[in-house]
Amino acid sequence: MKFSLAINLERMNPADDIRAVAQHTTEMVQMAEAAGFDIAWAAEHHAIEMTIAPGPFQLLAWWAANTSTIRLGTAVAVAAYWHPIRLAGESALLDVLSGGRLELGLGRGAYQREYDRIAPGLDPALASAALREILPAVKALWAGDYAHDGDRWSFPTSTSCPKPLQQPNPPIWVAARDPDTYDWAVAQGCNIMCWPLMRPMAELEAYVGRMDEAVAKASASGAGPIERPRMTAMRYSAVWADPSEAPRYIRALQRQSGQFENLFKKLGDVDNGFAESVDLDQLAHRDEYKPETLQENLMFGTPEQVIAKLRAYEALGTDFLYCASYGAALADQKRSLQLFIDEVMPAFA
Repeated sequence: MKFSLAINLERMNPADDIRAVAQHTTEMVQMAEAAGFDIAWAAEHHAIEMTIAPGPFQLLAWWAANTSTIRLGTAVAVAAYWHPIRLAGESALLDVLSGGRLELGLGRGAYQREYDRIAPGLDPALASAALREILPAVKALWAGDYAHDGDRWSFPTSTSCPKPLQQPNPPIWVAARDPDTYDWAVAQGCNIMCWPLMRPMAELEAYVGRMDEAVAKASASGAGPIERPRMTAMRYSAVWADPSEAPRYIRALQRQSGQFENLFKKLGDVDNGFAESVDLDQLAHRDEYKPETLQENLMFGTPEQVIAKLRAYEALGTDFLYCASYGAALADQKRSLQLFIDEVMPAFA
Protein backbone atom coordinates (compact mmCIF):
# COMPACT_ATOMS: atom_id res chain seq x y z
CA MET A 1 0.00 0.00 0.00
CA LYS A 2 1.19 3.49 -0.91
CA PHE A 3 0.26 6.60 1.07
CA SER A 4 -0.48 10.08 -0.25
CA LEU A 5 -1.28 13.41 1.41
CA ALA A 6 -4.01 15.90 0.50
CA ILE A 7 -3.43 19.24 2.19
CA ASN A 8 -5.24 22.52 1.52
CA LEU A 9 -4.74 26.12 2.47
CA GLU A 10 -7.58 26.67 4.93
CA ARG A 11 -8.71 29.82 6.66
CA MET A 12 -11.60 29.00 8.96
CA ASN A 13 -11.93 32.57 10.28
CA PRO A 14 -10.62 36.02 9.28
CA ALA A 15 -8.05 36.06 12.11
CA ASP A 16 -6.05 33.24 10.52
CA ASP A 17 -2.83 34.50 8.91
CA ILE A 18 -2.65 33.25 5.32
CA ARG A 19 1.17 33.30 5.48
CA ALA A 20 1.13 30.88 8.41
CA VAL A 21 -1.38 28.66 6.62
CA ALA A 22 0.76 28.56 3.46
CA GLN A 23 3.89 27.72 5.46
CA HIS A 24 1.98 25.02 7.32
CA THR A 25 1.03 23.22 4.11
CA THR A 26 4.64 23.23 2.96
CA GLU A 27 5.84 21.81 6.27
CA MET A 28 3.19 19.08 6.11
CA VAL A 29 4.35 18.11 2.62
CA GLN A 30 7.95 18.04 3.82
CA MET A 31 6.94 15.77 6.71
CA ALA A 32 5.18 13.47 4.25
CA GLU A 33 8.19 13.37 1.95
CA ALA A 34 10.56 12.50 4.79
CA ALA A 35 8.24 9.68 5.83
CA GLY A 36 8.08 8.17 2.34
CA PHE A 37 4.65 9.32 1.22
CA ASP A 38 4.19 8.79 -2.51
CA ILE A 39 2.27 11.91 -3.64
CA ALA A 40 1.24 15.30 -2.25
CA TRP A 41 -2.04 16.50 -3.75
CA ALA A 42 -3.34 20.07 -4.19
CA ALA A 43 -6.97 20.89 -4.95
CA GLU A 44 -8.54 23.51 -7.21
CA HIS A 45 -11.20 25.80 -5.74
CA HIS A 46 -12.12 29.43 -6.23
CA ALA A 47 -13.40 32.23 -3.97
CA ILE A 48 -13.58 29.94 -0.92
CA GLU A 49 -11.49 30.53 2.20
CA MET A 50 -11.84 26.98 3.53
CA THR A 51 -10.01 25.67 0.43
CA ILE A 52 -7.74 28.33 -1.04
CA ALA A 53 -6.56 26.80 -4.29
CA PRO A 54 -7.12 29.12 -7.27
CA GLY A 55 -3.89 27.95 -8.94
CA PRO A 56 -3.01 24.35 -8.09
CA PHE A 57 0.10 24.36 -10.29
CA GLN A 58 1.43 27.44 -8.49
CA LEU A 59 1.11 25.66 -5.17
CA LEU A 60 2.68 22.48 -6.54
CA ALA A 61 5.58 24.50 -7.97
CA TRP A 62 6.17 25.99 -4.51
CA TRP A 63 6.14 22.52 -2.98
CA ALA A 64 8.49 21.33 -5.72
CA ALA A 65 10.97 24.07 -4.79
CA ASN A 66 10.87 22.93 -1.15
CA THR A 67 11.04 19.14 -1.71
CA SER A 68 13.04 16.75 -3.85
CA THR A 69 11.39 13.34 -4.17
CA ILE A 70 7.67 13.38 -3.34
CA ARG A 71 5.46 13.37 -6.40
CA LEU A 72 3.06 16.27 -6.92
CA GLY A 73 -0.53 16.00 -8.08
CA THR A 74 -3.73 17.93 -8.71
CA ALA A 75 -6.73 16.54 -6.83
CA VAL A 76 -8.29 17.72 -8.94
CA ALA A 77 -7.96 20.22 -11.78
CA VAL A 78 -11.59 20.93 -12.73
CA ALA A 79 -11.92 20.23 -16.45
CA ALA A 80 -14.57 22.82 -17.23
CA TYR A 81 -12.50 25.66 -15.76
CA TRP A 82 -9.58 25.14 -18.16
CA HIS A 83 -8.77 25.54 -21.83
CA PRO A 84 -6.95 22.44 -23.16
CA ILE A 85 -3.90 24.41 -24.38
CA ARG A 86 -3.52 26.17 -21.04
CA LEU A 87 -3.96 22.97 -19.02
CA ALA A 88 -1.47 21.10 -21.19
CA GLY A 89 1.11 23.87 -20.96
CA GLU A 90 0.78 24.63 -17.24
CA SER A 91 0.85 20.98 -16.23
CA ALA A 92 3.84 20.24 -18.47
CA LEU A 93 5.70 23.23 -17.03
CA LEU A 94 5.11 21.86 -13.53
CA ASP A 95 6.52 18.53 -14.69
CA VAL A 96 9.66 20.32 -15.95
CA LEU A 97 10.09 22.48 -12.85
CA SER A 98 9.65 19.51 -10.52
CA GLY A 99 12.05 17.23 -12.37
CA GLY A 100 9.32 14.94 -13.71
CA ARG A 101 7.15 14.56 -10.60
CA LEU A 102 3.70 15.53 -11.96
CA GLU A 103 0.62 13.38 -11.35
CA LEU A 104 -2.27 15.05 -13.22
CA GLY A 105 -5.60 14.50 -11.52
CA LEU A 106 -8.74 15.61 -13.36
CA GLY A 107 -12.36 15.79 -12.32
CA ARG A 108 -15.68 17.42 -13.03
CA GLY A 109 -15.74 19.54 -9.84
CA ALA A 110 -18.06 19.53 -6.88
CA TYR A 111 -19.45 22.89 -5.84
CA GLN A 112 -22.45 24.32 -7.67
CA ARG A 113 -21.47 27.73 -6.29
CA GLU A 114 -18.20 27.56 -8.20
CA TYR A 115 -19.86 26.44 -11.42
CA ASP A 116 -22.16 29.46 -11.20
CA ARG A 117 -19.15 31.80 -11.10
CA ILE A 118 -16.40 30.14 -13.13
CA ALA A 119 -18.53 28.34 -15.72
CA PRO A 120 -22.05 29.89 -15.58
CA GLY A 121 -24.86 27.58 -16.59
CA LEU A 122 -22.82 24.44 -16.12
CA ASP A 123 -24.54 21.43 -14.59
CA PRO A 124 -22.92 18.15 -13.50
CA ALA A 125 -23.79 16.41 -16.78
CA LEU A 126 -22.02 19.08 -18.82
CA ALA A 127 -19.10 19.02 -16.39
CA SER A 128 -18.62 15.32 -17.13
CA ALA A 129 -18.67 16.04 -20.86
CA ALA A 130 -15.95 18.66 -20.40
CA LEU A 131 -13.79 16.12 -18.57
CA ARG A 132 -14.17 13.59 -21.39
CA GLU A 133 -13.33 16.17 -24.02
CA ILE A 134 -10.31 17.78 -22.38
CA LEU A 135 -8.32 14.68 -21.43
CA PRO A 136 -7.61 13.32 -24.94
CA ALA A 137 -6.94 16.90 -26.12
CA VAL A 138 -4.31 17.45 -23.42
CA LYS A 139 -2.60 14.15 -24.22
CA ALA A 140 -2.53 15.05 -27.92
CA LEU A 141 -1.10 18.51 -27.18
CA TRP A 142 1.60 16.94 -25.02
CA ALA A 143 2.51 14.67 -27.95
CA GLY A 144 2.83 17.39 -30.62
CA ASP A 145 0.83 19.51 -33.07
CA TYR A 146 -2.91 19.04 -32.72
CA ALA A 147 -6.09 20.82 -33.84
CA HIS A 148 -9.35 20.43 -31.97
CA ASP A 149 -12.99 20.83 -32.97
CA GLY A 150 -15.17 19.70 -30.07
CA ASP A 151 -18.42 20.53 -28.35
CA ARG A 152 -16.83 22.83 -25.78
CA TRP A 153 -13.52 23.92 -27.30
CA SER A 154 -12.24 24.49 -30.82
CA PHE A 155 -8.79 25.70 -31.84
CA PRO A 156 -6.44 25.45 -34.83
CA THR A 157 -3.22 23.48 -34.80
CA SER A 158 -1.26 24.04 -31.62
CA THR A 159 0.96 22.17 -29.17
CA SER A 160 2.00 22.15 -25.54
CA CYS A 161 5.00 24.33 -24.76
CA PRO A 162 6.85 22.97 -22.93
CA LYS A 163 6.42 19.23 -23.31
CA PRO A 164 6.36 17.19 -20.09
CA LEU A 165 9.55 15.43 -19.05
CA GLN A 166 7.69 12.17 -18.40
CA GLN A 167 7.07 10.30 -21.62
CA PRO A 168 4.80 9.36 -23.24
CA ASN A 169 2.96 11.40 -20.61
CA PRO A 170 2.75 11.93 -16.85
CA PRO A 171 0.42 9.61 -14.93
CA ILE A 172 -3.20 10.73 -15.19
CA TRP A 173 -5.84 10.24 -12.52
CA VAL A 174 -9.60 10.68 -12.80
CA ALA A 175 -11.92 11.35 -9.88
CA ALA A 176 -14.68 8.77 -10.34
CA ARG A 177 -17.91 7.74 -8.66
CA ASP A 178 -20.39 6.51 -11.27
CA PRO A 179 -19.80 3.31 -13.31
CA ASP A 180 -19.66 5.14 -16.67
CA THR A 181 -16.77 7.29 -15.46
CA TYR A 182 -14.88 4.20 -14.30
CA ASP A 183 -15.39 2.55 -17.70
CA TRP A 184 -14.24 5.65 -19.57
CA ALA A 185 -11.25 6.40 -17.32
CA VAL A 186 -9.93 2.83 -17.41
CA ALA A 187 -10.33 2.72 -21.20
CA GLN A 188 -8.26 5.93 -21.33
CA GLY A 189 -5.48 4.30 -19.31
CA CYS A 190 -6.08 6.47 -16.24
CA ASN A 191 -5.69 5.75 -12.55
CA ILE A 192 -8.69 6.26 -10.25
CA MET A 193 -9.21 8.56 -7.28
CA CYS A 194 -12.32 8.01 -5.17
CA TRP A 195 -13.89 9.87 -2.27
CA PRO A 196 -16.10 7.67 -0.06
CA LEU A 197 -16.78 10.85 1.94
CA MET A 198 -18.46 10.06 5.28
CA ARG A 199 -20.00 6.83 4.09
CA PRO A 200 -19.26 3.33 5.40
CA MET A 201 -16.79 0.85 4.01
CA ALA A 202 -19.48 -0.52 1.69
CA GLU A 203 -19.13 2.68 -0.36
CA LEU A 204 -15.46 1.98 -1.04
CA GLU A 205 -16.22 -1.66 -1.77
CA ALA A 206 -18.73 -0.51 -4.40
CA TYR A 207 -16.09 1.71 -6.02
CA VAL A 208 -13.58 -1.14 -6.11
CA GLY A 209 -16.26 -3.30 -7.74
CA ARG A 210 -16.75 -0.64 -10.41
CA MET A 211 -13.01 -0.54 -11.02
CA ASP A 212 -12.83 -4.31 -11.41
CA GLU A 213 -15.84 -4.30 -13.78
CA ALA A 214 -14.26 -1.53 -15.84
CA VAL A 215 -10.99 -3.47 -16.11
CA ALA A 216 -12.90 -6.59 -17.19
CA LYS A 217 -14.79 -4.62 -19.87
CA ALA A 218 -11.61 -3.01 -21.19
CA SER A 219 -9.86 -6.39 -21.27
CA ALA A 220 -12.76 -7.90 -23.23
CA SER A 221 -12.91 -5.06 -25.75
CA GLY A 222 -10.50 -6.74 -28.14
CA ALA A 223 -7.11 -5.44 -27.05
CA GLY A 224 -6.55 -8.29 -24.59
CA PRO A 225 -6.09 -8.21 -20.81
CA ILE A 226 -5.05 -4.85 -19.37
CA GLU A 227 -3.16 -4.13 -16.19
CA ARG A 228 -5.35 -2.88 -13.36
CA PRO A 229 -4.72 0.85 -12.88
CA ARG A 230 -3.84 2.27 -9.51
CA MET A 231 -6.68 3.27 -7.25
CA THR A 232 -6.48 5.55 -4.22
CA ALA A 233 -9.20 6.27 -1.68
CA MET A 234 -9.33 9.55 0.21
CA ARG A 235 -10.56 9.79 3.77
CA TYR A 236 -10.39 12.57 6.30
CA SER A 237 -7.82 11.39 8.80
CA ALA A 238 -6.98 11.98 12.45
CA VAL A 239 -4.76 9.86 14.66
CA TRP A 240 -4.77 10.53 18.39
CA ALA A 241 -2.84 9.02 21.25
CA ASP A 242 -5.68 9.41 23.73
CA PRO A 243 -9.41 8.99 22.95
CA SER A 244 -10.10 12.15 24.92
CA GLU A 245 -8.66 14.06 21.94
CA ALA A 246 -11.33 12.76 19.57
CA PRO A 247 -14.06 15.40 20.17
CA ARG A 248 -12.03 18.35 18.91
CA TYR A 249 -11.17 16.61 15.62
CA ILE A 250 -14.80 15.58 15.19
CA ARG A 251 -16.12 19.06 15.97
CA ALA A 252 -13.73 20.58 13.42
CA LEU A 253 -14.91 18.14 10.76
CA GLN A 254 -18.59 18.74 11.53
CA ARG A 255 -18.11 22.48 11.18
CA GLN A 256 -16.27 22.14 7.88
CA SER A 257 -18.81 19.59 6.64
CA GLY A 258 -21.57 22.13 7.23
CA GLN A 259 -19.66 24.52 4.98
CA PHE A 260 -19.14 21.78 2.37
CA GLU A 261 -22.85 21.00 2.26
CA ASN A 262 -23.58 24.71 1.84
CA LEU A 263 -21.17 25.07 -1.09
CA PHE A 264 -22.15 21.77 -2.69
CA LYS A 265 -25.88 22.53 -2.68
CA LYS A 266 -26.02 26.32 -2.17
CA LEU A 267 -27.81 25.96 1.18
CA GLY A 268 -26.53 29.11 2.88
CA ASP A 269 -24.62 32.35 2.58
CA VAL A 270 -20.96 33.00 1.83
CA ASP A 271 -19.55 36.18 3.37
CA ASN A 272 -16.28 37.46 1.89
CA GLY A 273 -15.22 33.90 1.07
CA PHE A 274 -16.28 32.37 4.39
CA ALA A 275 -19.11 29.90 3.91
CA GLU A 276 -21.87 29.62 6.46
CA SER A 277 -21.89 26.22 8.17
CA VAL A 278 -25.39 24.87 7.68
CA ASP A 279 -27.19 22.88 10.36
CA LEU A 280 -26.25 19.25 9.68
CA ASP A 281 -29.32 18.07 11.61
CA GLN A 282 -31.52 19.50 8.85
CA LEU A 283 -29.98 17.26 6.16
CA ALA A 284 -31.66 14.08 5.00
CA HIS A 285 -28.35 12.23 5.43
CA ARG A 286 -27.65 13.81 8.84
CA ASP A 287 -26.80 10.44 10.40
CA GLU A 288 -23.54 10.47 8.41
CA TYR A 289 -22.36 13.35 10.58
CA LYS A 290 -22.99 11.87 14.01
CA PRO A 291 -19.77 11.64 16.05
CA GLU A 292 -19.95 7.87 16.36
CA THR A 293 -20.54 7.48 12.61
CA LEU A 294 -17.65 9.76 11.70
CA GLN A 295 -15.30 7.96 14.06
CA GLU A 296 -16.31 4.61 12.61
CA ASN A 297 -16.26 5.45 8.89
CA LEU A 298 -13.35 7.88 8.64
CA MET A 299 -9.67 7.22 9.25
CA PHE A 300 -10.08 8.46 12.82
CA GLY A 301 -8.78 6.70 15.91
CA THR A 302 -5.78 5.55 17.87
CA PRO A 303 -2.85 4.13 15.89
CA GLU A 304 -4.11 0.59 16.53
CA GLN A 305 -7.62 1.46 15.32
CA VAL A 306 -6.30 3.18 12.20
CA ILE A 307 -4.04 0.24 11.35
CA ALA A 308 -7.01 -2.11 11.59
CA LYS A 309 -9.07 0.11 9.28
CA LEU A 310 -6.26 0.37 6.75
CA ARG A 311 -5.95 -3.40 6.57
CA ALA A 312 -9.36 -3.42 4.87
CA TYR A 313 -8.16 -0.90 2.27
CA GLU A 314 -5.06 -2.98 1.71
CA ALA A 315 -7.18 -6.10 1.18
CA LEU A 316 -9.26 -4.28 -1.44
CA GLY A 317 -6.14 -3.32 -3.38
CA THR A 318 -6.37 0.44 -2.90
CA ASP A 319 -3.77 2.97 -1.88
CA PHE A 320 -4.69 5.43 0.85
CA LEU A 321 -4.95 9.20 0.56
CA TYR A 322 -4.60 10.85 3.95
CA CYS A 323 -6.66 14.06 3.92
CA ALA A 324 -5.40 16.43 6.60
CA SER A 325 -7.57 19.46 5.82
CA TYR A 326 -10.98 19.74 7.44
CA GLY A 327 -10.71 22.76 9.69
CA ALA A 328 -8.64 21.18 12.44
CA ALA A 329 -6.14 23.41 14.21
CA LEU A 330 -2.77 23.50 12.43
CA ALA A 331 -0.98 22.06 15.45
CA ASP A 332 -3.50 19.21 15.61
CA GLN A 333 -2.96 18.47 11.92
CA LYS A 334 0.79 18.16 12.49
CA ARG A 335 0.35 16.08 15.64
CA SER A 336 -1.97 13.66 13.85
CA LEU A 337 0.27 13.31 10.81
CA GLN A 338 3.31 12.66 12.98
CA LEU A 339 1.47 9.89 14.85
CA PHE A 340 0.41 8.38 11.52
CA ILE A 341 4.03 8.45 10.35
CA ASP A 342 5.53 7.11 13.57
CA GLU A 343 2.98 4.52 14.65
CA VAL A 344 0.80 3.58 11.65
CA MET A 345 3.01 3.51 8.57
CA PRO A 346 5.56 1.04 10.02
CA ALA A 347 2.82 -1.60 10.06
CA PHE A 348 2.71 -1.40 6.25
CA ALA A 349 6.44 -1.13 5.56
